[in-house]
Amino acid sequence: MNKYVAILSKKNRQLFSDGLLNKHVSYLKSLKRSGVLLLCGPFSDNDSAIQIIMSDSLKSAKETIQSDPFVSQGYYSELLVKELIEANSANNWLVTDPQTEANRASSQV
Repeated sequence: MNKYVAILSKKNRQLFSDGLLNKHVSYLKSLKRSGVLLLCGPFSDNDSAIQIIMSDSLKSAKETIQSDPFVSQGYYSELLVKELIEANSANNWLVTDPQTEANRASSQV
């Protein structure tokens, strides 16, 4: 399982309702219970939010996030999903990661 970060943005505030909010929260709770949702929440700009989820593929991650009522019903009109390569002590902060090696090689040109 890989980690995927979703940035949801461009709120359509006129679409907000308590019913939509309750559907969104129920969906997030179900993702959390199943171990899919790691972190979520709005940014202080009141126009965008983040979701970090576990998934087998980018396609599956997008499908999961697009199933969120806040996305599927257009409350957030823009969605960006990317795979996260987490840097941590277990992988030596990606010092020898292939992506780091490629960056190192391209800087030698």
